[in-house]
Amino acid sequence: MVKPLSGIIPAILSLFLVITGCGAESSNDTGEGHVLKVGTDAAYPPFEKQEGDGTITGFDIEVMKAIAAAEGFEIEVEHTGWDPLLEGLKNGKLDAGISAITITEDRKKNYDFSDPYFEAKQLILVPESSKSDSLQDLKGKKIGVQAATTGEEVVKKAFGKTYQGLRGYDSTPAAIDDLGNGRVDAVVADNGVVKEYMKRLPEGQFKIVEDDSFEPEQYGIAVQKGNQEVLDKINSGLKTIKKDGTYDQIYKKYFGEE
Repeated sequence: MVKPLSGIIPAILSLFLVITGCGAESSNDTGEGHVLKVGTDAAYPPFEKQEGDGTITGFDIEVMKAIAAAEGFEIEVEHTGWDPLLEGLKNGKLDAGISAITITEDRKKNYDFSDPYFEAKQLILVPESSKSDSLQDLKGKKIGVQAATTGEEVVKKAFGKTYQGLRGYDSTPAAIDDLGNGRVDAVVADNGVVKEYMKRLPEGQFKIVEDDSFEPEQYGIAVQKGNQEVLDKINSGLKTIKKDGTYDQIYKKYFGEE
């Protein structure tokens, strides 16, 4: 005789909900012993870069470690690249992302952000011989940007989304390499990154152009939409390190006095 399934199925479903419910809670746990998975695009010095031994260093990394220390949780930083970082936050494979991520209204539709921790502005890098004094002077020229960044957005805003001169790259260093090789006429990127690369480029061959039309930007640490527990921990730690002077020490190490 076959036993009726009417009583078995609800029991199985109840057990399944209990198991999956327990699993869902673990991704938001920042308690003792939990390691927060933090993604970054480690090709953006001085904010993040990967050393020869694979270690990830930089301003963002030290800020994130200081936040974790202040709140008493551990972090594991992974060099994911830019697009996988954003996707990892969406699907919950990453608990947080820190990679000079500008807080924008569009991004806030898909991610939650910490309080701002750094103010940035776009700069233009051009050859020393360039006559351009603003972004508008580059109309008709080839402009390199890292794809899906605010550098790309300011160029599209100035010249249109289908601007033929726009050249998107997987990383800012790749765009700057092409500037050095003459494949693009300029690169638009965040001020901290452009100034860092100016130290490495051949002296007297390139210059920085500041455009007053570029608005200041705020960097934030991103988390999965709705992950309030992790967000609260990050904001609490950020507040602590700003109050006790730790943030200022890290800032001075990478950027000097404000």
